[in-house]
Amino acid sequence: MATHRQAILDQFTRQAVPFATAPGIQDEAALRLVVEFSGAGTDDTVLDVACGPGIIVCAFAKVAKHATGLDLTPAMLDRARVLQREKGLTNITWQQGEAIPLPYPDASFSIVTSRFAFHHFLDPLAAIKEMARVCRPGGKVVVIDSAPAPDKADAFNAMELVRDPSHTRAMPLEELKGLYGRAGLPEPRTTGYRLEGEVEGLIKRSFPKPGDDETLRRIFRASIAGDTLGVGARRDGDTIRIGYPVAVLVAEKR
Repeated sequence: MATHRQAILDQFTRQAVPFATAPGIQDEAALRLVVEFSGAGTDDTVLDVACGPGIIVCAFAKVAKHATGLDLTPAMLDRARVLQREKGLTNITWQQGEAIPLPYPDASFSIVTSRFAFHHFLDPLAAIKEMARVCRPGGKVVVIDSAPAPDKADAFNAMELVRDPSHTRAMPLEELKGLYGRAGLPEPRTTGYRLEGEVEGLIKRSFPKPGDDETLRRIFRASIAGDTLGVGARRDGDTIRIGYPVAVLVAEKR
């Protein structure tokens, strides 16, 4: 546990700026899809768990009464505060802390989200149970994460672990849906999109072990012919373009 926590802090301290500024992570259409699919409105109080550089928090803050971002990594929260100032938002609170357990009383928020974090959790079921606990009855629990196809998941996760040593496991959509039921939540509504980018940009904002950047290039080149990773790897001149599959799940707490 301590080793994994240190890997998270190490990776995301270094990733704070490149992750926050990556075009795919900032994609306004994807942010709008998440906010609209959640049904967020002016009466909502939102918590984003493992908020990173605060991008989804700021997106919700534009429509909600208040938004809170919680993250383990101080460097990510520093980037989040910069983004808040750039956007001129005043209805946001930032807090450093752990996802398990969450440092909030039961039923504290009307929408509880987590974006691109579940594949880092050692115990994703415990994480969604905590999200459900701090969500009020009638509120929404929202998970957004990479969701490889079942027959591509092993190869996808092997690649991701090379790319980011703090990675644990990205789950296919049906497995993500199953977490909701195991946490006592209704079956979620789902939608999805592709996180588009190119391999060199992905490597530039990642911090694999020394020498593994070339291993990643070989993995993606090998994926082009049979799409072994499920990311639609294809050549565009000298560039390899990819599109990570992302699932968006929303359930109303009863």
